[in-house]
Amino acid sequence: MESTLESVNKAEEMADQVAAQAGFDEDVRGGIAMAVREAMINAVLHGNAYDPAKRVNLSFEQNNRELIIIIGDEGRGLEPDEIPDPLAPENLMKQSGRGIFLIRAFMDEVRFRKLEPGTEITLIKRIPGSELDRQEAST
Repeated sequence: MESTLESVNKAEEMADQVAAQAGFDEDVRGGIAMAVREAMINAVLHGNAYDPAKRVNLSFEQNNRELIIIIGDEGRGLEPDEIPDPLAPENLMKQSGRGIFLIRAFMDEVRFRKLEPGTEITLIKRIPGSELDRQEAST
């Protein structure tokens, strides 16, 4: 996808459609779509810096247990451990810095991988009623 806000909007719509097909209810779908939007904004703005020569790769995968969304940019890279805590008192009034926090809140699992160049983020949401979901509910 191109490094544009139009791509961000398109990815958010796609995420909602894929999540609906996977069986998520409206509230959960909204969270998944918001997480994808935040990850896409990070890829387009912070990763690729709106560079028209750089692309954002987006993929959706579903198995019997999970919806897996992978977003990769071609930017300078990200160190997730260096992202400031948005809940720290000194960061509460800042305009940005909440994207990763929101992504982690809405998804069951979030992974980062350094690319050459760029960063890849994997968002995982367990499908309700799946075997994995039932195992976790019983523990």
